[in-house]
Amino acid sequence: MSAMLISNLSSSRFFLTGFPGLEGYYPWVSVPFSLTYAVVFLGNCVVLHVVWTEPSLHEPMFYFLAMLALTDLSMGLSTVHTVLGVLLGFIQEVSLDSCVAQSYFIHGLSFMESSVLLAMSFDRYIAICNPLCYSSILTNDKIMKIGVTILCRSFLLHPPVIISLKFLNYCHPHILSHSFCLHQDLIRTACSDIQFNYIYGLALVISTLLLDAVLILISYVMILHTVLAIASREERIKSLQTCMSHICAVLIFYIPIIGLTMVHRFGKNLSPLVQVLMGNVYILSLP
Repeated sequence: MSAMLISNLSSSRFFLTGFPGLEGYYPWVSVPFSLTYAVVFLGNCVVLHVVWTEPSLHEPMFYFLAMLALTDLSMGLSTVHTVLGVLLGFIQEVSLDSCVAQSYFIHGLSFMESSVLLAMSFDRYIAICNPLCYSSILTNDKIMKIGVTILCRSFLLHPPVIISLKFLNYCHPHILSHSFCLHQDLIRTACSDIQFNYIYGLALVISTLLLDAVLILISYVMILHTVLAIASREERIKSLQTCMSHICAVLIFYIPIIGLTMVHRFGKNLSPLVQVLMGNVYILSLP
């Protein structure tokens, strides 16, 4: 009986909403979406190529930048095919297995993005607050260990909550509110007990995304304190300029993800199109 139940669940199909109300404009919507993705895809490839081939860039900050670019490329590859499939009309539904796999990569890569941004803030803190020990603290060996830790933290913590999706009973309409699969979208269609998903998911978000955001904020408070103690105005500006690209990356990552979370939790009265647009802004903002 249990084997038959799992087999039936695995064959479940989920319908991707797309962009409600814009169905007649899908071919036109696909053009700017494709161009935007092509630009960010090529941009990340250029970053990886330059960091790989230029010996002068073989430094901790650029290694972390390469990790960020690789994460962004992976996020695009795991999501854009279903979004373009919906827009171009050759994908309307996905299997439970495919949905669970896509959800795993989306959430895992989001945690990885956050972890890399935290590592970059640590790099900026050491570079500005303790520059004389920079090269001795961030050695290649330590950077490799940080990279392995980031991978383990991103992809080994959330499998329990993602795997549990395979064993839920989906009795509500199998309609997802995006053109890709998210954990919070899937559990809305379930009529099983999802308390574990809520509790574990919330604990995971607090211990990763929220904790990373707090630590990044603390690092910049300490950086600002150090910079303000510098006598020369030119040196203060120069020090802050080295952080601007990282600050922009942090804002680009956290603002859409906070907005998407707020819309999912408190935007039940909003138009479905708002949720879809916020989701796609989140996916495109990562690269």
